[in-house]
Amino acid sequence: MLAPGFADPVHDAQGTFRAVMDALARPGQPRPLVPGLAPPAPLTPELAAVALTLTDADTPVWLDAALAAVPDVAAYLRFHTGAPLTDDPARAAFALVREPARCPPLRRFAPGTPAYPDTSTTLVLALDSLIPGEGLHLSGPGIRGAARVAPEPVPADFVAQLAENRADFPLGVDLILTAPGRVAGLPRSTVVTEG
Repeated sequence: MLAPGFADPVHDAQGTFRAVMDALARPGQPRPLVPGLAPPAPLTPELAAVALTLTDADTPVWLDAALAAVPDVAAYLRFHTGAPLTDDPARAAFALVREPARCPPLRRFAPGTPAYPDTSTTLVLALDSLIPGEGLHLSGPGIRGAARVAPEPVPADFVAQLAENRADFPLGVDLILTAPGRVAGLPRSTVVTEG
C-alpha cells in the first residue's frame, strides 16, 4: 500500500518551502522541519518533504543507490510528485541522497549554463546530524561574519568538492542538507573551509 503524502498538502508544502528557502538564504543555520510524513524506508521524512514540495513533472529526479534499490521509493515519488526519475546525475534537476558519504562527486551533477545557471542540480542530502556552531566554517552571502555547522556524514573530500563547485560561480550545484527535524542550506555562493 502506498504511503500517504502531506496531510494538508497546501499548508504543509508552504511550510516546507519557507523552511528550505530560509535555510538557503541563511547558509549553515539549520531551520526546523517537521514534515509529519512516513515514506517508505530508506527515504527519510525530511527528504520526502523536500521532494513533495519542490519537484514536479518538469523536474527530473536522480536517486542514489540506497534509494534506487527500493521500488517503493520510486513509486511513492512518482505518485505524489509526478517527477520523472533519471539514472544520469547530469540530467537531474534534483538529486536525493540517502547515503551522503557515498555521494558521487559534485562535478557529476549539472552545474547549469552561463545563460541559465539556475538549470543546475540541487542535491538534497539526508544526514544523521546537523549541528550548528561547530564543524565547517562558512562565509559569504546571507551570513553575517561567519557561521559554523557540522553535517554528518559527508564524503571525506567534501570541503574540497565544495571549493571546486564554487570556483565556476555562478555555475555550480546547491545543497539542501536535511537531518531529523532540521534543514540547512549550502548554496554554491557559500565559502566553506575546515573548522
